[in-house]
Amino acid sequence: MRASDLLHPRPEGLYCPPGDFFIDPVRPVSRALITHGHSDHARSGHRSVLATQQTLDIIGLRYGEGFAGTTQAAVLGEATALNGVSVTFHPAGHVLGSAQIAVEHQGTCIVASGDYKRQGDATCEPFEPIKCDVFITEATFGLPVFRHPPDTEEIGRLLKSAAQFPERSHLIGAYALGKAQRVMRLLRDAGYDRPIYIHGALAKLSDYYQSQGIDLGMLEPATVESSGKDDFTGAIVVGPPSAFADRWARRFPDPISCFASGWMRIRQRAKQGGVELPLIISDHADWDELTATIKETGAEEIWVTHGREEALVRWCELEGIAARPLHLVGYEDEGD
Repeated sequence: MRASDLLHPRPEGLYCPPGDFFIDPVRPVSRALITHGHSDHARSGHRSVLATQQTLDIIGLRYGEGFAGTTQAAVLGEATALNGVSVTFHPAGHVLGSAQIAVEHQGTCIVASGDYKRQGDATCEPFEPIKCDVFITEATFGLPVFRHPPDTEEIGRLLKSAAQFPERSHLIGAYALGKAQRVMRLLRDAGYDRPIYIHGALAKLSDYYQSQGIDLGMLEPATVESSGKDDFTGAIVVGPPSAFADRWARRFPDPISCFASGWMRIRQRAKQGGVELPLIISDHADWDELTATIKETGAEEIWVTHGREEALVRWCELEGIAARPLHLVGYEDEGD
């Protein structure tokens, strides 16, 4: 069958007519398959949801237990039949519980990657390349300028700054799901054994990561009201980016503003955000990883979604691979 008959865009999201389901729909639908727990991919109000157990748990923490009518846990690598269409979840390496979804029917296989990265990450299962006819790839950092350095080097820069300025606190902006926990684990793997102070918005998800066997070490609440400024001298504090715009961030001793994001590759963006120590740590694939992954899948056709679609489509064309942008709307860069 034609690939477009198996999956195609609709206003609600990617739709599979023979299976009668959507992948990461942006509006409430009868049956949703969800790749991961970031809010631009996982929304509440669906009648039924199929996702990995960790993704279901994370959505429950973010939206409440009644986020969907019914839920079903997908086991990585095990096929599930939906109206005769086979769907299989495979690790995406993006955040805890994240998955690619392989959709197979009448000899055609399409893999919807959701968001993914190829760098090693101790907080989630590594990406698994899947052979397919059509590969749907994100392109958040789909320009040759985006080449992410090793995350260990970026954490090394943070720890060097902390040693150079022991009288100052370091405030790290990191997205609540995935990035914050990855930064904490990187600090631990680099030998940092002091308490890490966290904003309250990170507590539930960080506790969940710990419950899944991901050791983040000693975490303490970054509550200035019940502590004096001196209590945070030399501390490393992690919070969501939104918290750095309010009074909370100004209560720490002479803080050094940091932000962990692939966008920190763009110096002007860091400067405009008032970031003193930009940390180029991304939960998305960079340009080299995107192009290498496309080749690894062996796909004869590439569909490109949310991000720098045109550049990646052009690269595919130059490589002799058929490609087109999907122009899906409603997806942001929450986990960048």
